Amino acid sequence: MSSIAASATVDATSDPGPIYRKIAFRLIPLLMLLWVMAWVDRVNISFAKLQMMDELKFSEAVYGLGAGIFFLGYLVFEVPSNLLLQKIGARGTIARIAIGWGVTCALMSVATTPTMFYLLRFVLGSFEAGFFPGVILYLTLWFPSDRRAKVFGIFMSSVALSGVLGGPIAGVIMSEMHTWLGLSGWKWLFIVEGIPTALIGLFSLFYLTNRLDEAHWLTQREREIVADDLERDRARLGDREHDLMSALRDRRLWLFTFIYFCIVITNATVAFWGPTIIRTAGITGISTIGWIISGASLLGSAGMILNGFVADRTGRPLILGVVLLVIAGLAFCVVAGALHRSLEITVVAFAFALAAAYSTVPIFWQLPNRLFVGTAAAGGIAIINSFGNLGGFLAPYALGVAATRTGDITAGLVVVGAVAAIAALRILITRRFFAPGTV
Repeated sequence: MSSIAASATVDATSDPGPIYRKIAFRLIPLLMLLWVMAWVDRVNISFAKLQMMDELKFSEAVYGLGAGIFFLGYLVFEVPSNLLLQKIGARGTIARIAIGWGVTCALMSVATTPTMFYLLRFVLGSFEAGFFPGVILYLTLWFPSDRRAKVFGIFMSSVALSGVLGGPIAGVIMSEMHTWLGLSGWKWLFIVEGIPTALIGLFSLFYLTNRLDEAHWLTQREREIVADDLERDRARLGDREHDLMSALRDRRLWLFTFIYFCIVITNATVAFWGPTIIRTAGITGISTIGWIISGASLLGSAGMILNGFVADRTGRPLILGVVLLVIAGLAFCVVAGALHRSLEITVVAFAFALAAAYSTVPIFWQLPNRLFVGTAAAGGIAIINSFGNLGGFLAPYALGVAATRTGDITAGLVVVGAVAAIAALRILITRRFFAPGTV
């Protein structure tokens, strides 16, 4: 028995890969499940729209504002939530967030006026604020920088996975449960998807581990190996900004924020207007729309994981991000051109737009952690995410206003394509400001 243990220790020392796989298997599945539920609860409004708009007599502009106002709640509470995570730990923070947004999602079923709709969407964003950047910061406590893109990619593939699962589930709920107990299908959608989220959040309070030194599911030797590996990584990256106020004066923080703002515009467009795009192209059945979104999201999920592996293997996330943004920009323009002409081209181009837009996110989030640590990382990541997510407010609202005034969103889709191209160009022009060796 002792010889086996000694052998395992030697192997773990020479190749820490099995330890990181052990950590990943412990943490990532629950974090992915929570992010799937968060994204489902965030964007299920795009499916509910197909019924609730007629029932509540909402205009496209009302929908767009309600969809986007979620991100104003994000803006207000993102930084405080992420700074609080450093004080009370990931376990309590993530549980609080998940329980709050699950309950709020279920309460969306009682919205009957634009004001109630706006208020509940704002509260939903307020509760969810801090979850995504908190997880990003949390994972940096367990994985060194040369392993993060792959881990980020796997975790963030939850966004696309939520579409793979959420589309068909939304279609079934809204079609099969419509009029149950006198409630419309869109009301059941919020109830059925909100309550499980709160229960999973409660479970995470007992399951997650705050820090490496508390991880008793690792051996003492395994914790030491990971701690040494993380320390070597910090030394290799050299001096990075720790102080939040100094980070706020760093132009790179605001450069990251602008680029992420553009990325979020592309993501929010496919998330909140995907079902509408498919229906405009000629598909009317809600279940069929759900399956089409599911297929496109499956491609996006594969792309996020694959590009995370490629970024880790090549060590060049910037150029990969540029390529993905260019693909997304071109795909949005093709969707705009084919929307009223070809269902097949629209669906294929939409799938490429979704996959490229989603795949850019894990590539992007490798970069801030190469420059900021400690309080600067906690606050900096939250600032990038909160202000960047204003793109999530702008995209659905602007497209909603355009649809209300012109009856069409094709021009808006071209603008979204241009935004993706601008982000790619901005990265190329300012690449010298990023960490060395990332281009």
